Amino acid sequence: MKRLLLFFLLLTPLFIWSQTKAGGIVVDEEGDPVAFANVIFKGSTEGAITNEDGLFYLESSKEYNSLIISFIGYKTEELELPQKVNYNLRVVMLQGEQLDEVVVYMGKQSKKNNPAIDILKKIWAKKKINGLRMFNQYQYDKYEKVEFDLNSIDSAMMKSKLFKGMEFVFQDLDTSRITGKTYLPIFLNETSSKVYGDNILAQTKEDVLGNKNSGFSNNQAIIGFVKDLYSEYDIYDKYLKFFDKSFPSPVSEAGIDAYNYVLSDSAYIENKWCYHIIYYPRRKNELTFKGDFWVNDSTFAIKKINL
Repeated sequence: MKRLLLFFLLLTPLFIWSQTKAGGIVVDEEGDPVAFANVIFKGSTEGAITNEDGLFYLESSKEYNSLIISFIGYKTEELELPQKVNYNLRVVMLQGEQLDEVVVYMGKQSKKNNPAIDILKKIWAKKKINGLRMFNQYQYDKYEKVEFDLNSIDSAMMKSKLFKGMEFVFQDLDTSRITGKTYLPIFLNETSSKVYGDNILAQTKEDVLGNKNSGFSNNQAIIGFVKDLYSEYDIYDKYLKFFDKSFPSPVSEAGIDAYNYVLSDSAYIENKWCYHIIYYPRRKNELTFKGDFWVNDSTFAIKKINL
């Protein structure tokens, strides 16, 4: 069965989607990992945060020449990217002089006297008027991307005799920014559309401007499966449903008992001053997310979220 899967994979057209990729580790002067540091492409708002082990990975469809790495209590660092694909980067952050004490957050966080929880409560209070609910009529550009990957890639597979002379298939290997594991994209479906809505009449209309799928372009069964799989989600809902399983949303009232919250930073995002909040599960083996989000300081609307 594995050989059939690998043989089928060889027939799958592969292509590069991202123009710039960067991955590595952020450490302090002692060589200890710096968790939850901000890593962005210079001159953009595209970025990621390091995980508990200081590891990071980010990619962009645009070309960038350097990274900006920052964290409270450390001097901001700039790192040049010598090529489009940059792995195994190592960033050493120097402690800043403006702070006498650096606090590293980990483990369970208190719900009392936690500024992140105070911000979360304001999000709940404003959620009914934020988003598309703010307007009687609206229109926006919509872009969707659904990707399936083969995530069991390791050195043994790459050295297998099955791929002798065809090692080029591994040129498009990528790394998950969440798990740090290597994967190979084998299917991609992209859709661009224009959406019109009227909240008074409770009506919406969507005009598809373009659609492209690669990897299984002639397999209508798989394309149909992807369409059935994809659904619209409202992050302000208490629970988000995936594969008939309910996950508490980290920005809803249901998240307070499921996640730890840390106020990490604040910065401008598209001329809007926003708070950066990191969240992670309070307990193991529960259906929860892990990631971060940015929220505006006045409207308390979610600007960007990573689940």
